[in-house]
Order: sequence, then structure tokens, then C-alpha cells
Amino acid sequence: MDIFLQQLANGLTIGSMFALVALGYTMVYGVMKLINFAHGDMVAASAFVGLTIYTHVMGQATSLFAVITIFLLSAASMACVGIILERVAYRPLRTAPRLSAVVSALGASMIIQNGIMLIWGPRMRIFPELVPQVYWDFGGVVISLIQVIILILSLVLMVALYLFVEKTRMGAAIRASSIDQDAARLMGINVNNVIALIFIIGSSLGAVGGLFIGLYYRGITFNMGWQYGLYAFIAAIMGGIGNIPGAMLGGMLLGLFNAFISGYVSSTWADAFTFILLIVILIVRPTGILGERVAEKV
Repeated sequence: MDIFLQQLANGLTIGSMFALVALGYTMVYGVMKLINFAHGDMVAASAFVGLTIYTHVMGQATSLFAVITIFLLSAASMACVGIILERVAYRPLRTAPRLSAVVSALGASMIIQNGIMLIWGPRMRIFPELVPQVYWDFGGVVISLIQVIILILSLVLMVALYLFVEKTRMGAAIRASSIDQDAARLMGINVNNVIALIFIIGSSLGAVGGLFIGLYYRGITFNMGWQYGLYAFIAAIMGGIGNIPGAMLGGMLLGLFNAFISGYVSSTWADAFTFILLIVILIVRPTGILGERVAEKV
């Protein structure tokens, strides 16, 4: 039972990080019907940007103000990168065949990944210990302060995003643009601004996820975006790509599944079982757990 509860805590922590990153994929796909393959590398870049801000801007300070500043500046930096990426790599190809946009996304991913390697080098960097090492032992189940912070802040951000999309006027514009961009334009919605906004939000959430990954695992590498981006992409597909609650649910389920496989089977087999789970879910629910079946006009 102790192993189960320990892996449950670990899985919820990992799943919340997957969910934050998956939201970036699902928001872009929901409006543009495009998979932003560069999103995972932007997550990796955010960890390195946060490391640089900590070292050169905050003077290695670890106060609460310094930590909040690192998160805000990293999220703002990645939001700017997201806007540039949308304007340069995706907007010129918006009316082009979908394959062209996919190739552009893969190219942007390679540029960002190699840019990280050129700027920060190919070796692993150790992320700073911004949160004190505080642990609580509940009958053999050890939970750390960083796990609690990651889980609570992730849930707050996910709920805030859901309420923003569902309850605000701009959220209604996002939902309208995801259904039909031409009809949204006829209703006076500036679709370009909506797309820019989803890149800002998605990139910012990915930046927070990247910093959480650095804080939790400590070691960051220039190519880690591929691994975490792939997991988040799988989570988005499992939950229902284009569905915000689906991305949240998919991330949590994937994190729990990986934790239990690592705890009861082997961490070596975690990736293999992850893809088996994805295949099973797509066989049973081709549109994902919360995905809706859309009738095609003929």
C-alpha cells in the first residue's frame, strides 16, 4: 500500500507537468488544426532561460520574489518566442497544404533545439534549487514541498485557463474560432489576434511546465524537449486533441500510468507501455477519452 500511495503522489506530480505542456498542443490544434511540434523544444528552452535569469539577472537569489520573477520572466520570454514562431513559421502557411505547415513546425523544432545547444552547450546543466528541500513522511509515503507546489500551481493554472475559455468574452472568441474561422470573422472576431493569444497562453504554460521539470528533475539538456513534448502530445491525444479538459485528464492519467509502471514493473518499460496504452485508447475511443465525434459533410 505504501508503494501504491507513493507512486500515486509521484504520478500526480508528473501528470500535472504533462498536462501543462499538453495544453499548449491542444489549444493550437483546437484553433489551427496544426500540431506545433516546436512546443516541446520551447519547454526545454524555458528551463534554460530560467537558469540564465537566475544566474545573471537575479544574482542567484532564492527568495520568494526572485522565484516569482524567474517564472514571470521565463513565461514572458517564451510568450514572445511563441508570437515570433506563429508570425514567421505558421502564419505565411495558413492557407498552404497542411503538410507544408507540418514541415515548417518540424523545422522550427530543430532550429530551437540546435539554438539551445549553441547558446548553452550540449552538456547537462543542473537547475538551481529554488525551493527548500522539505519533506513530509505520512506512514512511509514521502511527499516533498516541490511536489506540493507543482501540483497546486498546476491545478490553479489549469482551472484558471478553463474558466477563461468558458466564461470570458475572449474565451468565447477562441471557441468560435476553433469551430469555424470564417464564420468567426463574419461575426467580427479578429482571428489573427485569437491565434496570437493561444500561442501566448500555450507558450507561457509550457514555460511554467519547463521550469517545473527543471525544479523536479534538476538535470536539463538541450534535447529534453523531444521527450517531454512527446509525452505531452500523447497526453493530448489520449484526452482528446483540441479539448482543454481532455488535455488535463490525459496528462494526469499518463503521469499516473508511468509512475505505476515504473513502480511495479520497470522504468525501462515505461515508454513501451505508454504507447500500448495509447493504442488501446485510440482503438476504443479514436477521438480520445473526452474527444467528440464530428460528423463529416458529404
